[in-house]
Amino acid sequence: MTPLSLFKCLGDETRLLIMVLIQNQGELCVGELVDVLALSQPKVSRHLASLRECKLLDVRKSGQWVFYRVHDELPSWANEIVCQTVSASDETLAALVQRLQLVDEPNRKTACC
Repeated sequence: MTPLSLFKCLGDETRLLIMVLIQNQGELCVGELVDVLALSQPKVSRHLASLRECKLLDVRKSGQWVFYRVHDELPSWANEIVCQTVSASDETLAALVQRLQLVDEPNRKTACC
């Protein structure tokens, strides 16, 4: 990964929001991201695929569910940029986390299927 490829991957607002959310939450599934970002499932899935191609995200499968997390082999300098972006996104992140919390636990589980 190069700085140019990192910034190209994160140059889209939706992909940047997904990375900020996942970095903050540890891991999320497509359904949770669809609910929080108020976007269609195909659009969120396309952005997740782009982030996986860039090696920014990795997946963990649990039954029918697929959970996305920050890639374990993300270079430390790239991880630091993502972490700094999370820190600089306080207001935006707080609003998104609040929306995520509005999805009660049983519905969050259903949303991940």
